[in-house]
Amino acid sequence: MSEPIRIANCSGFFGDRLSAAREMVDDGPIDVLTGDWLAELTMLILARIRAKNPGRGFASTFVTQMEQVMGTCLDRGITVVSNAGGLDPAGCAEQLAEVADRLGLSPRIAYVDGDDLMPRIGELADSGALSPFGSSALPDIGGLVSANAYLGCWGIVEALDAGADIVVTGRVTDAAVVCGPAAHHHGWGREDHDALAGAVVAGHVIECSAQATGGNYSFFEEIPGLEHVGFPWAEIAADGSSVIGKHDGTGGAVTVGTVTSQILYEIAGPAYLGPDVVSHFDTIEVEQLAADRVRISGVRGTAPTGTVKVAMNELGGYRNDLVVALTGLDVEAKAEVALAAFWDACPHGPDDFASCTTRIVRREHADPESNEAATAELRISVKDPDERRVGRAFSNAMVETALASIPGMYLLSGGPSAGQAYGVYRPALVPADLVPQYVHFEGRATVVDTPSGGGETREGLGASEPPPSPAVTATRPIPIGRLIGTRSGDKGGDANLGVFTRDDSAYAWVADWLDVDRLRSLLPEIGSLPVERHLLPRLRAMNFVIRGLLEEGVAASTRGDAQAKSLGEWLRARVVEVPVDLIDS
Repeated sequence: MSEPIRIANCSGFFGDRLSAAREMVDDGPIDVLTGDWLAELTMLILARIRAKNPGRGFASTFVTQMEQVMGTCLDRGITVVSNAGGLDPAGCAEQLAEVADRLGLSPRIAYVDGDDLMPRIGELADSGALSPFGSSALPDIGGLVSANAYLGCWGIVEALDAGADIVVTGRVTDAAVVCGPAAHHHGWGREDHDALAGAVVAGHVIECSAQATGGNYSFFEEIPGLEHVGFPWAEIAADGSSVIGKHDGTGGAVTVGTVTSQILYEIAGPAYLGPDVVSHFDTIEVEQLAADRVRISGVRGTAPTGTVKVAMNELGGYRNDLVVALTGLDVEAKAEVALAAFWDACPHGPDDFASCTTRIVRREHADPESNEAATAELRISVKDPDERRVGRAFSNAMVETALASIPGMYLLSGGPSAGQAYGVYRPALVPADLVPQYVHFEGRATVVDTPSGGGETREGLGASEPPPSPAVTATRPIPIGRLIGTRSGDKGGDANLGVFTRDDSAYAWVADWLDVDRLRSLLPEIGSLPVERHLLPRLRAMNFVIRGLLEEGVAASTRGDAQAKSLGEWLRARVVEVPVDLIDS
């Protein structure tokens, strides 16, 4: 049986810590260096970069990082696998070759593409091969700026089997850059569903870098060294089980809590769909082996569904946003007057825009001791296909009322500016057999088929009922966050909110108490939006999926927190009646 392979992460997004690659290579032994540079919003950003600078549609920071560590990686036999190729993996590979030549190095560089469906998107739509994903409608094909399929790991495996030292991909699943090296190292086949699912879970845990080592963790006060957190690695065994850790002596911590929190990030139901395997998150077992070493085992996998997700971004039109200060007394009345004066001055009314959203954000304190503590906000956001409608005339209308409206009138943001273009995220599905991968290596291209699958999602493969809720004799009001941890984020226009506890008694009570209706009452912003709840008893956790909370995706959302990163912390701040036995335990 092959030895475990240690796969390290050096990036969780395009913009993560630039020194992380050097730290992961220099501070401890690793076999593979990888990371995640892409997100749904990143593809839109890269599309805009490429439109202005053809040949630059990739994550340039990865090239910078490779310049720092390429020589060391080659000397130590460390393989590099990266999805930083974005919309132009060929261009990224070319830049890496130029860096290598300048450094006097000769790495064997491969790149994987086939994910970019823009040249074929009209044909796929006309043939009916493109189908909606979830509640999202299919876009206007003519308005698309990017359309990329989420490829799996087998193109990466092919490149590594051929002897590549560095593999650059376009849009692959976040876990594929971990699953590929593991499958190559252990010699897994496409039917090794349990092993593949275990590697997918390990990849999911480390793909957001320091979120697995204490970053963004609810119980952050328990985490040492948060000023400079170490990045994680996963040691993946031949059966797909893994140990999550970090280099010794680095900041942060790897605990059952930090790993559980990250497992809950940006998921939906227990069946985690992917192009290579369906990983069943309700079968995951997590245990602390030692300090900063957490074992993940027991993960079950089944055949993929036979479809591949496509991330599409279309131009949604133009938007403008104004934020007016509402200071001191009579906040609601001031907002009413400010709005009336604004719409009287504006050449268009609120119903004339494709979308108009108005919110009052209550940030002020009673008996405030500073000007800022006395200030609430009035937010006005408009969207429209007509750039002129949301442009300077809209902004100027608020400026014109500056001396003729509410007392203390000033703008916190906005002003005489043109409207800004925004994108709309549109996910879809295509049959897997229509999306082959192409591996380009040493002057030749190899075609790798995406697994056709055809399996069912089979929700609840490892489900078990939570223990009965304990009898409650007395309660006391406390912030619920003293009992639960959370992790929240975005999936297109939807938000996910994972909730976990740290002992069985707390989970038994929370699983019974925190249902969808209770969540709506605690987070009124959810309103009547569709909400799903999924229990994960083995993790003492549950996950809520809130459909449409982020409107048309991150780039189009008018929420202050457009990515729902803080949604869980809002929930933790709510004061509720909690059984005293749980508080005192």
